[in-house]
Amino acid sequence: MHIFSLLAHPRSNSFCHAISATARSALQAAGHTIEHHDLYAEKFDPCLSPDEAYTIGDTFENVLARAADPLIQRHREGVGRAQGLLVVHPNWWGKPPAILAGWMDRILAPGVAYRLQSAAGLPEGLLSMKTALVINTSDTEPEREANDLGDPLELIWGKCVLPYCGVEDYERLIFRPVNGSSAEVRAKWLEQTRASCHAGFCKKVRQST
Repeated sequence: MHIFSLLAHPRSNSFCHAISATARSALQAAGHTIEHHDLYAEKFDPCLSPDEAYTIGDTFENVLARAADPLIQRHREGVGRAQGLLVVHPNWWGKPPAILAGWMDRILAPGVAYRLQSAAGLPEGLLSMKTALVINTSDTEPEREANDLGDPLELIWGKCVLPYCGVEDYERLIFRPVNGSSAEVRAKWLEQTRASCHAGFCKKVRQST
C-alpha cells in the first residue's frame, strides 16, 4: 500500500516526531511505501490564495493547472495517488495546528479530494485512499475532553474531513498527557503506534488481495 504521511509540529525533537518516525518505520517494515511530508520543515504556506477559494465542481486536471506553487501541486498529486493516510499532530485549542488546517484548505480541494455539483448537493469523495490513521498528542484529560469539550478533533477528522473525501476506514490514537510523561509511558505509546500501523494498514492489504 502507498501511504501519504503528514507531520505537523514545529519542534524537531517533539514526541510527535518520534511517533511519526515510529509509525513510518513500522509501515515500511511491513512492505508499504510512504510519501512523507513534515509541514514545518517544508515551510508549507497555509494561506489560501484568492484563486483557490472555490468549493463547487472542477476536475483534478484543472485544479493542478491552477497550482503555481510546485509544492502545492506535489502535495495534491501525492494525496491523489495514495491508498492510505497517516497524520500526526498535537491537539492545540481543540484543533490541528494552523499549518495543518491550511494544508486541508489548500490540498483537499474540489477536484482533488471531493466534488460538489452544487452548493446544496452532497459531496462525492474523490480520494483513492480508503483507510487513515490519525495520531494526536494532548495534555487534556480524557474525561474533560469528552464531557466539557466534546472532543472537537474527532468531529474534525472522523465526521467532517475524512468521510467528506471518501475515506471509509479510520482510526485515531490519542496519547495524553504528554507533558510530564515518563520514558516508560512514551515507550508504551510508541509500541501502541507500531501495533496500530500493523493492524490497520496491513488488514486492508490482506482484504484487497
